[in-house]
Amino acid sequence: MHYNYRSRAPLRLGLAGGGTDVSPYCDLYGGFILNATISLFAYVDLELTNDKTLTFQAKDMEFSQQYSMDDVIDTEGPLNLLKGVYNRIQRDYPFDHNGLKLTTYVQAPPGSGLGSSSTLVVALIGAFVEMLKLPLGEYDIAHYAYEIERIDLQMAGGRQDQYAATFGGFNFMEFYSNDKTIVNPLKIKPENIWELEKNIVLFYTSQSRESSKIIEEQASNVKQNKQSSIEAMHNIKKQSMMMKNALLRGDMNAIGEIFDFGHEHKKNMASSITNSTLDEIYATAKKAGASGGKISGAGGGGFMIFYCPGTTRFDVIRSLNKFNGKIISFLFTPSGLNYWSVLK
Repeated sequence: MHYNYRSRAPLRLGLAGGGTDVSPYCDLYGGFILNATISLFAYVDLELTNDKTLTFQAKDMEFSQQYSMDDVIDTEGPLNLLKGVYNRIQRDYPFDHNGLKLTTYVQAPPGSGLGSSSTLVVALIGAFVEMLKLPLGEYDIAHYAYEIERIDLQMAGGRQDQYAATFGGFNFMEFYSNDKTIVNPLKIKPENIWELEKNIVLFYTSQSRESSKIIEEQASNVKQNKQSSIEAMHNIKKQSMMMKNALLRGDMNAIGEIFDFGHEHKKNMASSITNSTLDEIYATAKKAGASGGKISGAGGGGFMIFYCPGTTRFDVIRSLNKFNGKIISFLFTPSGLNYWSVLK
């Protein structure tokens, strides 16, 4: 009997504290982040073949690469995440096969600010966990994904995305030196989650960006002890505590103001976090009734989220029509990484 091995992991919305999971800030001061996973996923299909080839393909990006069994698998180009995970698994958990096809699809573009790269790495690991029955728990998988991205592939970034994708749901995360990470699941009342789903507008700006450049600048500012950046990050960390308290107490009217507080401070973390177009989008949404918002992920483009109390959601959506972007529908998801097998 032959199986296909499947997995999926959810993308995430960073609600507060974004950027405080990046070294050296979290090593020196400790970082706090509050995030929640949403109903947009990275999907992986892993198939053992008998064609003596290794095939890597990203269906959403329309990229495919094929190697013979004897080739050294480079980690260059747009399929670097697929190849990086395969190489690391073969190094740590070597397995024999007569051919393999690894196919992925992510429901958000790369550089969008929803943690798509790290989520894909988590999903890739999940497919191999299913196939090889690897004894890896949630913390193991998240840390493994972090190592593959940050060490093996030398990609700059933080740590929240791997843990969000693996654990799922609403989490308050703590980040310390020596890669110590603590994930605290939050028990938020269903009616407060429904209120968030009704009031949050997720807007794709159609501007992709390379988050690593922004993250490198942010890390450099901390290393150089640039006080304005460090103070901004202290305030962003404070914002995550404010957001946690508001969500747990059901103080939904405060959510927009907490977003707005974070948005003002985040702009001081690195110079390229915002630009004139993003500033105009933000001002337009607020004028139409949003009480606050944020640029998702590292900044510079990708997704923006707006909190629209009452019935202002529809006015905000209408006001954003003039920009070359689109509204994306979503729900919050309670679970993280899933993996399973199907008969071929």
